[in-house]
Amino acid sequence: MALHCVACSHGAAPFSSAASGTAGAVATSSTPSATPAPPASESAPPASQTGGFDGQKAYDFTAKLVAFGPRPPASDAIHHTQEYIDAQLHSFGCAVEDQDFHAQTPMGETAMKNIIAKIPGTGQGILLLLTHYDTLRKGHHELKGTGDFVGAVDAGSSSGLMLEMARILCAQKSPTSPNSVWIGFVDGEESFVDWNTDNDNTYGSRELAARMSASGDLKHIRAAILADMVGPTNLRIKREENSTPWLADLVWKTAASLGYKDYFVSERATGISDDHLSFTHRGVAAVDVIDLNDYPYWHTTDDTMDKVSPRSLAIVGHVILETLNELQKKLR
Repeated sequence: MALHCVACSHGAAPFSSAASGTAGAVATSSTPSATPAPPASESAPPASQTGGFDGQKAYDFTAKLVAFGPRPPASDAIHHTQEYIDAQLHSFGCAVEDQDFHAQTPMGETAMKNIIAKIPGTGQGILLLLTHYDTLRKGHHELKGTGDFVGAVDAGSSSGLMLEMARILCAQKSPTSPNSVWIGFVDGEESFVDWNTDNDNTYGSRELAARMSASGDLKHIRAAILADMVGPTNLRIKREENSTPWLADLVWKTAASLGYKDYFVSERATGISDDHLSFTHRGVAAVDVIDLNDYPYWHTTDDTMDKVSPRSLAIVGHVILETLNELQKKLR
């Protein structure tokens, strides 16, 4: 992702891009036996207090994803990640569609995969949730620090959050809501060489939007909510100015009603380029829920699991889940 402050980009001011233990997990030698527990102050509240969304489970999913190591497109680690996401979604009872494609990148044609979980509704409308699951590749000019970039917050946290969202939503046995919910885990958000080079970014979301346009599904999307970099401690999510105003209003109003005004703040995040733009450019209402400006470890090798908070994941998951409920009421 880049952030544009007049001219900055899922970069930020002026830095740029965005960013367990269940059946079907993929075991690898890189998976640690245990993830260090976060401090008590960052513990998730009980799921009964967050609309059923379990922040600790989202944290555990995040830890499993991060344990695969750096996950750039077409790497062995991202293949393990894809297997894990697929296995988890199937174990939750989700209907799953794998979308394999080849993207033309500055480093040549690259195999990628979008993974879509689909929860049916009673009508034709679609509410689309999005996260990317790839990480910035080692050696990228934006990467700061030494060692490997494992992307715990960017974008392990949002992918762990969406796995927990799928666990909850796919449990429904028959359609009860007017709109379907699709949860898209998209590949290739990060640039290969330079985010500001035309089309060297958001490969997976652009592919998904194009496929939905070709199939006729795009016109049925009522709203899209992108989560990216949602798990840091000291959570402070600003309103992203490239988001659709009415949808951002709804998210922030919902957060305030749940008592989260200190986490979804009224300040503006200027011009972040991220996966939501693949849909707003096609006329779809979309919002980017992202804590980019205030996260000091963005695109550094210090973006590790000790920076992830189960409490933050619980808060954002609660807000997104309740926003979905509000959208189901309003968009029949």
